[in-house]
Amino acid sequence: MSFDIFLQYFLSGITVGSIYAVVAIGFNIIYNTTGIINFAQGEFVILGALFAITFTRTGFIPLPLAILFAVLITTGIGAAIEIVFIKWIKNPSVLRLIIITIGISIISRETAHHIWGEQVMQMPYFTGTSTSSVIILGASIAPQVLWVLGISGIIVIVLQLFFKFTLTGKAMRACAANRTAARLCGINAKMMVTLSFMISAAIGALAGCITSPITQTQYDMGSPLAIKGFVVAIVGGLGNSTAAVVGGLLLGLIESFSIIFIPNAFKDVAAIIILLVILFFKPSGIFGKKEESALKEF
Repeated sequence: MSFDIFLQYFLSGITVGSIYAVVAIGFNIIYNTTGIINFAQGEFVILGALFAITFTRTGFIPLPLAILFAVLITTGIGAAIEIVFIKWIKNPSVLRLIIITIGISIISRETAHHIWGEQVMQMPYFTGTSTSSVIILGASIAPQVLWVLGISGIIVIVLQLFFKFTLTGKAMRACAANRTAARLCGINAKMMVTLSFMISAAIGALAGCITSPITQTQYDMGSPLAIKGFVVAIVGGLGNSTAAVVGGLLLGLIESFSIIFIPNAFKDVAAIIILLVILFFKPSGIFGKKEESALKEF
């Protein structure tokens, strides 16, 4: 394999892996604050892209504003989901929450189907066109790939700074560590739960907007993304957003290079098998703790 072809596969894997990582980070934000595994996370990605596409097609809303409006609306949907379906539940079981989030995913998907139909849609490229390309050391990539990599990197850095240096971020971390102790310190734990859904929805929506020009968007694409994001979160270590980045890049690279040896239709199977092997030897994930914390009470 020549170096330029290797680099082509590598960049493709990094791009797809960045998308998986952002979805997995959305899982981790909610899990850290609430103990909930939100299987509707993939729907946030698709809703963000669909709203942005709708706004851009009006012809009088510029692309940056269309993305901003889409992120804000999806963030509101994330808050509404938590308030309507989650907030009122007392001492929920893990199974009950999983069923609820799966139900939310189905409702969101069917609502999107009713509004936007089955057609495949696409955001316009941020720069250039679908035929534009950037040459990096002999490898040809679309300019949108650089937007995906750059914005994904910014999301990770901003979240790290938010959780480490802001009072709200520290309050969310406190709720993740010990909800009862956080309440005794005056932290509004219920507000932190709602905020975690809002941040997760916003991140998902932004991810959907930046990837739509490359992957295109259809109403039913959320569930496969959620599954990939969940696998990445588990492999990296559920609750560890830094590890989610590593897990996402690993999965993206495995999928990208696997098509050298097997048909493209089976790349998902190969990736999952390899990741299952990793989990067999380290069930808590690459960077996970030996014992995961139990589900936190509301």
